[in-house]
Amino acid sequence: MSIVLESGATGGSICKSYYSIRSPAPEGLKSSYGFANFRLDCQSDLSNSLSKINPKSRLLVIREAPQTLLPKLFKAWRISHLVFEKDTDAYARERDREVMKSAKEAGVEVVIKVGRTLYDPDELVKKNGGKPTMSISQVEHAGTKIGDIARPISAPKSIPDPGKTALDFEQQQPSDKPDYNAIQRDKNETSYEKLAGPKGEFSVPTMEELGLKKATTVHRGGESVALEALDKIIKNRDYTATFEKPKTAPTAFEPQSTTLLSPHLHFGSLSCREFYWRAQDVVDSYKGKASKPPVSLTGQLLFRDMYFGAQAQLGWKFGQTNGNSHCRFIPWHLRSKVDSQSGLVTGEYTIDSLEAEDYFQRWKYGRTGFPWIDAVMRQLRYEGWIHHLARHAVACFLTRGGCYIDWERGAEVFEEWLIDHEAACNIGNWQWLSCTAFYSQFYRCYSPVAFPQKTDKAGDFVRRFVPELKDFPAKYIYEPWKAPIQDQKAAGCVIKGNGTESKNDGMMAYPKPMFDFPERRTICLEGMKNAYHVGLYGDNPKVLDGTWRELFPDDAEGPTEGKREENAGEHEYGAGKNSNKIRKEVDAENGENGVDEDEGEAAELGGEGKGGDKLGNKRKRTRGQGTLDGHLQTEKTKARKK
Repeated sequence: MSIVLESGATGGSICKSYYSIRSPAPEGLKSSYGFANFRLDCQSDLSNSLSKINPKSRLLVIREAPQTLLPKLFKAWRISHLVFEKDTDAYARERDREVMKSAKEAGVEVVIKVGRTLYDPDELVKKNGGKPTMSISQVEHAGTKIGDIARPISAPKSIPDPGKTALDFEQQQPSDKPDYNAIQRDKNETSYEKLAGPKGEFSVPTMEELGLKKATTVHRGGESVALEALDKIIKNRDYTATFEKPKTAPTAFEPQSTTLLSPHLHFGSLSCREFYWRAQDVVDSYKGKASKPPVSLTGQLLFRDMYFGAQAQLGWKFGQTNGNSHCRFIPWHLRSKVDSQSGLVTGEYTIDSLEAEDYFQRWKYGRTGFPWIDAVMRQLRYEGWIHHLARHAVACFLTRGGCYIDWERGAEVFEEWLIDHEAACNIGNWQWLSCTAFYSQFYRCYSPVAFPQKTDKAGDFVRRFVPELKDFPAKYIYEPWKAPIQDQKAAGCVIKGNGTESKNDGMMAYPKPMFDFPERRTICLEGMKNAYHVGLYGDNPKVLDGTWRELFPDDAEGPTEGKREENAGEHEYGAGKNSNKIRKEVDAENGENGVDEDEGEAAELGGEGKGGDKLGNKRKRTRGQGTLDGHLQTEKTKARKK
């Protein structure tokens, strides 16, 4: 939480200081070392910028949760004003309510500013009739009622000297258990030893203090980096004015084909309004034919606002299927377990199929045997960023276009590894690509062979991120299993096994495909058709009480046997009387196919077949996989039960 505090503690004069309050709970749950490294870049750059304006000033980082720290600071530093940016994430709303309550009790005036999105998400919802924004047209229509998007204000030319910084109270250290980032560390964390940090200087933490491994990502954070990148983009007027996201190449690297400004938007090192207006000003003065939303640069920012509006209205339930009135219910494999009291995911998932669990792990670590999918997942793990359409391809592959695995599993992996992870956008995109919300043309699937060939016939992207295949002939680069054994040996890599071994008889090995893609695609399409025909949403009583299985044949894809789901339990919130009414409203607003914009997804049909096993094993979700909101709510629920 970043704040500005104003104090009258120094002889009656007003002193303004800029603080970042660090708590391991919300930030630590999701961050890879790449994510953490980018955040520290941003904080260091901000601190340097403040010092350039006033050498006596810098960013002061205090180590404690804002809910417990600020009440003590209000009193110790005689704070008169608290300024922070509005955050409509479900966890942030609860945090900020606690902070505002303590501020009111201390007589501190609270000033909240909107800057994370183009529009205030709550205003978008209000102007959308109190409903979540589920399409770009709804955002645009609501936006016209709100008014023009505000232009950014200039950075301050001067700031006063910082005020009193003495801390004469005890630190309340947040619990470090469970440590969701344990797998990312190679030493103990020391950053929280003191309120002002290990050296007592309020300094920005270092990767060493956090005990995190050295980041592998090549992408760096900070406003100076972001503005330099933006300047370069805006200077290319043709690129800026005619940009169309679906026409960019997901296989491009060094440089990538898109702006790569999304991490800066998340961390606030680039104002979304700065980005919007600099791009829009180019479009307004462009002499040729400019692109328009939703595919244009400004359209990408509207997409972002769409997801924030949906999240703002739906709250905690936005991040899951269970209880979500706007998310279609699909009987996926590896479904989340749900707490029977809160109705929220517990941090565990059920393994109904060992085969599906194997698919999931091989997908996550880039061992599927499909070079395009594996290259994307390895780039994600190594660099923390992948192209928008690459995200589409691997998400489709995991859910409705191959594995038939719950989109929540994929969202957790992206949360863990993306440096631009934004809960609203990540959740929204996974619902879009799984055709559970925002988009419903489930028959349009990405082929792991045909799709990447459109922009990279030579397979340079695969050769970069799956180096064991770097010497394969181009005609086999996306289907190496078809290469004759002599060609495999000539390329120094044999196609064998499931990816658990990188060597075979002294030669590099790459796994065989984990399934026949046309066959699995057909199975998934049949499963989606069946689920759409049943027509359940996450808030339907049969979803909430586990009796949804009565509506599916036992041999349908997914864990459909029997009449009741063991993990469901009874819920005291739920469908309500307007459930069917909501369905009709959503369908009417978005059209029969669910969305009023088309991003040009690849349309590929496949063979036929049926398969999948049904086992009854259960497995606890590994650290770092759970969604941020879900984990935090789970911890709060546990605390209330004690």
